Amino acid sequence: MTIFERDAKTLELPWPFTGREDELELVRRSVAGGRQGIVVTGPAGRGKTRLVTEAVRGTECVRVAGTPGTRGLPFAAFAHLLPEPVSLHRAVQLLSSVRLLLVDDAHLLDDASAALVHQLAVHGRTRLLVVATEGTRAPGAISRLWTGELLPRLALEPLPHEETAQLLAVGAGGPEALTVNRLYRLCRGDLRLLRELVDAVRERGLLHRVPDSAEWEWRGPVPVTATVRERTAHLLDRTGPGERETLDRLAFGEPLPMDAGTLDLEALEALEADGLVHVDEQGAARLAHPLHGPLLRAAAGRLKTLRLARTPADRTEALEAETAALVRAIAERDVRAFSTPVGEWLLDEGTGVPAPHAAVRARFARLRGELREAAAWAREGLRAAADDRICRLELALAAAQSGQQELMAPPGGSGSGRFTGVSGVPSQIAECSAATWWAAAHGDLDAALGILGEEPYDAVRLGAPDRAVGRLTGVFAEHAEALAHDDGPALDRAARALEERGFLLFAAEAYAQAVRAHRDPSAARISRTRAVALARRCQGARTPALSGLVLGELTARQRQIVTLAAAGLSNRQIAEQLTLSVRTVGNHLYSAYARLGASDRDALPCLVELEQAQPA
Repeated sequence: MTIFERDAKTLELPWPFTGREDELELVRRSVAGGRQGIVVTGPAGRGKTRLVTEAVRGTECVRVAGTPGTRGLPFAAFAHLLPEPVSLHRAVQLLSSVRLLLVDDAHLLDDASAALVHQLAVHGRTRLLVVATEGTRAPGAISRLWTGELLPRLALEPLPHEETAQLLAVGAGGPEALTVNRLYRLCRGDLRLLRELVDAVRERGLLHRVPDSAEWEWRGPVPVTATVRERTAHLLDRTGPGERETLDRLAFGEPLPMDAGTLDLEALEALEADGLVHVDEQGAARLAHPLHGPLLRAAAGRLKTLRLARTPADRTEALEAETAALVRAIAERDVRAFSTPVGEWLLDEGTGVPAPHAAVRARFARLRGELREAAAWAREGLRAAADDRICRLELALAAAQSGQQELMAPPGGSGSGRFTGVSGVPSQIAECSAATWWAAAHGDLDAALGILGEEPYDAVRLGAPDRAVGRLTGVFAEHAEALAHDDGPALDRAARALEERGFLLFAAEAYAQAVRAHRDPSAARISRTRAVALARRCQGARTPALSGLVLGELTARQRQIVTLAAAGLSNRQIAEQLTLSVRTVGNHLYSAYARLGASDRDALPCLVELEQAQPA
């Protein structure tokens, strides 16, 4: 029996496999022991083949695949394994000795091959790992694998934002947070498109290094690559009356929604019915996918562009309204995410974001726990106004709470005098808070508490709730009271309330404090799990409350390797000590960097020391 290990689609994707740990474990369990296998489905480009290839790595596995050009040839997918001619019964007999069969692109199988896969599932002697693409018609014998409950089905969800950021950090050299957000919005879980866009912006010179950082950023146009055209070709084929004009008007109207009453209603209804346009409850229309606008604008001629393009003045009022909405949300202590397309469009186009808006965006992101994003917005504001003090303070606060050593500097700097910060916070309070967190980031908690200023919630986050008594309201007061009484269940309740309002970092800290307050070990484990899950979403947050959770975010093997790396051992020395390959050690370290928010090996000793200094 010939064993085929080569997989063309994997060879086209050199990025290391990253994320999807739960799905990977599920697939591995499904093809181990006495299990019969599993079917993995999902849209094109979601990483199905990459996942199953990783799951069977190191095992003896026979591979077959469907192809469009051979659907009319009986047993075409199994041509390398079966003699010619052969009956279905004989084919089942010949393949009965195969212990693990990977069937890729099963939706493209010819009917005879599909029937053979189905019969192998019925007989149950061969473990099957079947991959099929959603949105295309599959042979009935394949779809009945899961509809007939012969095999369980894993419908692969889009790669989450955090894992997308981790993948880009490992595979693409580390884009900054706002570039990660843009790629995530554009690709919507299509990993093939993600890689192609990264390659295209690199080849066309659209990548720029962030000053004083190892990260890169992307501003400017979206490259119209082959995959972009493939995913959006149906737009250019619209021939209904008024449909293309309606699409073009929406494309050039971005980022502002257009009143449905000013568009061709019949064309709009047809486009909405086909999922190309979204109309909200207020009657505002938008293109349904963020890739549609760039493609339509790229396909337009010069005269159409001049006729339809909006001027910067058209967006000024909308940007001011967006800024005001963010300020209200901060004042109302509710920072749940909501749509802010104007600022993001200005950012993506590279036209520049006014410093006042960037400062509000930075503060909003920091309160949500999106610390690297907060730092990126603050940097964007400093491009527009290099001496903007609010942006400098937001940058210092975000850097101090996320462990971005390259951005840390004592607060203060140039400039003097009193001014009012975001949401009416006086500068002295903001500067004192920045100084507090700068000291905490450098491990001097006593100094941090000694210079604690007029922001009482900082005291709660740093473990000194007595200093905030009577100075807080709402959920922040509940957090302070629960911590003051060392009440684990109450801290859990406060954490849930904080999470509901979008304060993910504060919620993670409250859960971490609950771990130490719980008397019940099982309750402490639940709080720790919740704290770790939220901390992972906070873009490398490193605050005193979370320090005891740092290494708890890693797998046992990653903790082992990180501890040895922090002690100064090289990758080769670690590999020899643990009997691993040097490449495996490197991959574990890359994954650990992403989870810990560390930029490189130099940050590991500090993180390990924090872990050992704090109770778990």
